Amino acid sequence: MWRGFLLAGLLGLAGCAEPVSYPRQVEFSELPGWTGDRLEAALPAFRASCAVLARLPPDRVMGGEGETARKAGDFARACAAAADLPADGAAARRFFESHFLAYAVGEDVLTGYYEPELRGSSTRTGPFQTPLHARPPELVEVDLGSFAQDLRGRRTAGVVRDGRLQPYPDRAAIAGGALAGRGLELAWVDDPADAFFLQIQGSGRVRLTDGRVLRLGYAAQNGHPYYAIGRALVENGALTRETVSMQAIRAWLAAAPAAEATALMNRNPSYVFFRPLPDLPPEAGPLGALGAPLTPGRSLAVDRTRTPLGAPVWVAAQAPLRRLVVAQDTGGAIRGSARADLFTGWGDAAGAEAGGMRDRAALFVLLPR
Repeated sequence: MWRGFLLAGLLGLAGCAEPVSYPRQVEFSELPGWTGDRLEAALPAFRASCAVLARLPPDRVMGGEGETARKAGDFARACAAAADLPADGAAARRFFESHFLAYAVGEDVLTGYYEPELRGSSTRTGPFQTPLHARPPELVEVDLGSFAQDLRGRRTAGVVRDGRLQPYPDRAAIAGGALAGRGLELAWVDDPADAFFLQIQGSGRVRLTDGRVLRLGYAAQNGHPYYAIGRALVENGALTRETVSMQAIRAWLAAAPAAEATALMNRNPSYVFFRPLPDLPPEAGPLGALGAPLTPGRSLAVDRTRTPLGAPVWVAAQAPLRRLVVAQDTGGAIRGSARADLFTGWGDAAGAEAGGMRDRAALFVLLPR
């Protein structure tokens, strides 16, 4: 799932450089707050990951590097043991401590993200003038790491013309109608800022005028780099580094003349395309990069070049945010061993929680023995 990730993504905050090349194995007793969490609450998220891992070839690389690198088949024994585990705290603790080894991977910024809900229409009418687009068929995504080891984890996208990969239209061009008339519109929403933030989150719900709810998931990105519009507002004095937040940026966009708001959003050339998820039940979270539905408060976005998807992760931020989560997602602003983003759920309350989340946190990755 693509995201700029709220505070860090909107402001352009970078994680601290980590000089440690390799993680350090630790005892579970060294995990801050380990005995204080309801570990059984993380089991549904872990089982959801296991359901995806079971469908993958055992040799499929899930991510990580060096000691932390794992393949799908490495989780098989732990997944089998978790299948019939009772929802009991002591049993969950014995399970995780006996089937996993804990590795300290460092300390970095922990932010939050959520699944927004927008108002929309299946046709362009009345206030519903901003389109949400499906992936254009000509868009080509490239894993640059397949061509150069030093580009591992980096991707781009574009369109092939005359045998060469050329840049795809940027946000300003698309907003100006570069894709108009091609039938790529999945829905039309009533607020350009809502559409902008939906692209940052990478998934969402659109409540249509006929009462239906359209679930959308990340499909692709246009290949242009992400630019943090919060940084621009700080640089021009409209906001300060201390007051910038998703809510503050939204308020600025709502109060600004439409042309100024559009110009600010267009400074971010990145544009995200979506796909409908008609089989996703309303009580389930959006699909993360792993392909499993995300669980509020228990799903984490990580840098998969450092942390394998599917792995449990102990997050030790300021109390009470010390809990066991599962690496099930990725994001454009998530770079580094300990940089992470916590999924808070969906709706206004989840958005408020995610918008204000920015803590230093130590991360400990649990890897199958």
